[in-house]
Amino acid sequence: MVASGERASPVWAPPVAQAQSRDLCTDCGISRSSEPKRCGNACQFIKPDYPALETKVHGRARDPQRTDEVFFGPFRRMVRAALQNPSKGAQWTGIATRIGERLLQTCAVDAVLTMAPDPEDKWKPVPVLVTSAEGMAECRGMRMGYAPLLALLEPAKAKGYTRIALIGIPCQVYALRSIEEELGFERIYVVGTPCSDNTTTANFHDFLDLLSDKPETITYLEFRADYRVELRFNDGKVREIPFLQLPISKLPPDFFPITCRTCVDYTNVLADITVGYMGGEGEQWLLVRNERGDELVELLGDELRTSQTRSAGKRAGAVRGFLKNVELAAGGLPLRAIPNWLRPVVSWLMPKIGPRGLEFARARVEMKAVETVLHLRRQHPRRMKNMIPQHVWDLVKPYGLTPGADETP
Repeated sequence: MVASGERASPVWAPPVAQAQSRDLCTDCGISRSSEPKRCGNACQFIKPDYPALETKVHGRARDPQRTDEVFFGPFRRMVRAALQNPSKGAQWTGIATRIGERLLQTCAVDAVLTMAPDPEDKWKPVPVLVTSAEGMAECRGMRMGYAPLLALLEPAKAKGYTRIALIGIPCQVYALRSIEEELGFERIYVVGTPCSDNTTTANFHDFLDLLSDKPETITYLEFRADYRVELRFNDGKVREIPFLQLPISKLPPDFFPITCRTCVDYTNVLADITVGYMGGEGEQWLLVRNERGDELVELLGDELRTSQTRSAGKRAGAVRGFLKNVELAAGGLPLRAIPNWLRPVVSWLMPKIGPRGLEFARARVEMKAVETVLHLRRQHPRRMKNMIPQHVWDLVKPYGLTPGADETP
């Protein structure tokens, strides 16, 4: 990877401008463009209009008669999935990066906008333009931190690229869709990943310090749908930590920024295809949302193994407990009222009796909706009427959260 304006490899990280000062900003990259004022229309954290953008991208908004669309957004089909031959170094089996490879191999796109690791810090994301399939291997794996991916739209345009793909998180995808028509690209494919509470790379290193006395040896970290965090080390060892035994109490209250605690799009509903894990029960979870999403799956052909999604357990108790803990935390990270002696027992029970599969995914989406309402009420009450779309109110209504007179448009 190179960091100059000249491309010496298939992975190009062009320089970007300084970010403009913004409130409630995840630095998607729009403020670093030649037209930073577009943030006012493009930002998910100002006045999002999901029904309009869903209709523009997918041909329709989410259908309340299809219950899971209230949780996950419009989709044609959902499946559990894995690559027959997992890619080395991938976070799961490598579906997202393999789609990028196939788009470049088949010349369907000129470049893929995505993230690669910083040469000085493997956990820090750097936005890059990948122009040949072999370059996608450098982008495998998870990063933690903010990276202005959309700042690369203008360099891509300047290079004459007309067909691009973007692999991004929800706040980046929302902004892209808001300005997509004015960008003038012939074709844009969007592979979305669900976002699980981003933080700064520095904060993430502090978290790793709490998990191991040799954090520099950790090569992989993943929050799994079986209520465990998986760590892998450079000597080949693997360690699994139950969620309830994570050192959350040692993290500062603002470890996750208010933007991530008030995100209303956990499942990246404006992507052509969402590639995640929450509903996959140990495999990846694909939500194919539109015709372009079908094209992306077809690119993988027999490389992709799929099976039907499943659902088990009940989420309501877990979500109510989460709501109570968020209220008790008074704006910080959710408190956990379970005594220490009982946590190993509950950690053993949760994968067996807690929500699993799609029910786990529904629970996480409802928890994010609960967080959004409670944190905005505490910290930014005047923003609620513009920041909270109707589908979020629909998700929290069963838990006794309803909008006040000044909390809706």
